Amino acid sequence: MALNLKDIQAPIAFEMKEFEKKFRESMKSNVLLLDKIMTYIVKRKGKQMRPMFVFLSAGVTGNISEATYRGASLIELLHTATLVHDDVVDDASYRRGFFSINALWKNKIAVLVGDYLLSKGLLLSVHNKDFNLLSIVSDAVREMSEGELLQIEKAKKLDITEDIYFEIIRQKTASLIASCCKVGASSAGADDEGIQKMGQFGEKVGIAFQIKDDLFDYGADEIGKPLGIDIKEKKMTLPLIYALKNSSWIDKKRIIRIIKKDNHKPKKVQEVIEFVKDSGGIEYATTMMEEYHADAISILKQFKESPFRTSLEDMVRFTVDRSK
Repeated sequence: MALNLKDIQAPIAFEMKEFEKKFRESMKSNVLLLDKIMTYIVKRKGKQMRPMFVFLSAGVTGNISEATYRGASLIELLHTATLVHDDVVDDASYRRGFFSINALWKNKIAVLVGDYLLSKGLLLSVHNKDFNLLSIVSDAVREMSEGELLQIEKAKKLDITEDIYFEIIRQKTASLIASCCKVGASSAGADDEGIQKMGQFGEKVGIAFQIKDDLFDYGADEIGKPLGIDIKEKKMTLPLIYALKNSSWIDKKRIIRIIKKDNHKPKKVQEVIEFVKDSGGIEYATTMMEEYHADAISILKQFKESPFRTSLEDMVRFTVDRSK
């Protein structure tokens, strides 16, 4: 039976509703323009997997408290700030099917909105003396920025090895999910060992999540993002890295040339997709994703059984089974 987020959310259904109210409240501003933009941001929220990781991790390691709500808000505020800034950097007009802030209100306002969200998150923690939570999330934001810059640096030469790929996605994607799990554990009063274990769990989930995203680009599932987006953006993903590593010198040269020069031509992009499929890149990436999934579950099994733990196990399964 296919998992759905509503069932997974069951042990924290009340907390998630309360969180939505509290988060909406934390986004309010006396400046009319800002309040309008904040309302727009709250309305276009996604699956809310990050707060779910926070609350479920708190439930697994201790008791959900007011600090858990603040920790989930802090992550949402700081992460939303990075997304608003990302859209400006990428000149993106859409985010999750909605117009981006920069598309509606231009770059200058979008940058200032990102700064505002960042300051709201910092002040929320400082006013409540949640310095442990602030430290965890600030570390994640630093890592995300470093991962993004490392990817940009490597994209120019298309010389990403598997080791560098894993370092990039550990920083860019996994560090945020790891911080959700650590914030949840810390807010519930877990000891250092418990916090670190939950962080390791979140990192494994985050890596599995990103590999799944990579697979969508090759049509590994019938639905998902349009095929070849990463190729068009010259992103070196795990299926492609594996395929290039195990190909002849001539094939490697041909494929890299397509990615560099012909990545705007649909037929050429399809050629790269077929090359990756024929080279076993899809199977390899799927195997790696399942390994990270299994590692995450084995870390989770070290905590006592509970409805929270079951839901977290289901969350991990959901990340690798999802169709978009």
